[in-house]
Amino acid sequence: MAAADGKLRWLCPFTKSVFPARRRLRLDPSSSLYFPYEPGKQAKSAVKIKNTSKSYVAFKFQTTAPKSCYMRPPGGILTPGESLIATVFKFIEQPENNEKPIVDQKTKVKFKIISLKVKEGTDYVPELFDEQKDQVTIERTLKVVFLDPERPSPALDKLKLQLAQAEAAATEADKKPPVDTGPKVVGEGLIVDEWKERRERYLAKQQVEAVDSVVKQ
Repeated sequence: MAAADGKLRWLCPFTKSVFPARRRLRLDPSSSLYFPYEPGKQAKSAVKIKNTSKSYVAFKFQTTAPKSCYMRPPGGILTPGESLIATVFKFIEQPENNEKPIVDQKTKVKFKIISLKVKEGTDYVPELFDEQKDQVTIERTLKVVFLDPERPSPALDKLKLQLAQAEAAATEADKKPPVDTGPKVVGEGLIVDEWKERRERYLAKQQVEAVDSVVKQ
């Protein structure tokens, strides 16, 4: 029995290292980001991110080329089952020395999406991932692939559809009224109540009018 226990103790750490961390997000596309190849212009790609877990999940984009790429949104929190389409922007440089276009080929630029299980009501800040490094999961590493914008392909059609959906979602979000978060907080701990402000202005006005009437008498 002791020998068996010793064998189990030896297997446990080994088994833990063999099995990868369970993914919380499903990405579409799952392994690449497709950009129309237009040198000298800022191109756009898109990826759908869905929370397939039963928990609230924070996600964050990382890239090997932060100077020429940025994401919208760069991160956020998804409720269980929630999904969104993130837009990725990349400036495409002109080829040097008459090099051939790198259409339909993978480049050295990569994007990484990491995730973190969070509690309901958590506000998203990038520092969440620094504070809980041991709980962070690398969901996917996406490679950049350029597409010929003049040549129809399933990947290009899908990209156009996702970009249109992302634009429609952004437009719809802009139409929504701002969320009422309750009384405004000004300074340190000072709560401003609009009705209280109105009442104070009204009383001040009444006092001024009363003083004026006394002076005139």
